[in-house]
Amino acid sequence: MQIEPYDTSQLDAVKSLSLRAWTPVFDSIQNAMDFDVYRSFYPDWRVSQLHAVEEVCAATDTKVWVAIASGSAVGFVAVKLDSESSLGEIYMIAVDPDYQRRGIGTALIEFALNWMKAAGMSVAMVETGGDPGHAPARCIYEKLGFRLLPIARYFKKL
Repeated sequence: MQIEPYDTSQLDAVKSLSLRAWTPVFDSIQNAMDFDVYRSFYPDWRVSQLHAVEEVCAATDTKVWVAIASGSAVGFVAVKLDSESSLGEIYMIAVDPDYQRRGIGTALIEFALNWMKAAGMSVAMVETGGDPGHAPARCIYEKLGFRLLPIARYFKKL
């Protein structure tokens, strides 16, 4: 497995692996939230997530890298930097389900952390859900030294 800078020719592969990776996550979110609230946020999560991936990959303020294995894109990570606060944010990450639990997510995050440090950042941040679908992500973040700041966010359908 190697990590390389994102190229626009990889967009379809990145979008495809993202949908596959995030299907169980969105299933978990749906089970954790009030159904009407979930549908308000995600009338069609696939459409909104494809759009989000396209925006991230095209954003000039975001750096994206792709994990390549067997000649194919199998994961990606997107990073945003805030030079004013010296904060680097892992903004988006996904690993193809067929390649999960092989260390690719960890490698992508470590790569991003090293890049942030080299860019002069002093703090790294990543946000994720507290639902069961995000448990594997939380495990990796904690393994790599991230510490949780508990935040309560409540929703009610009006």
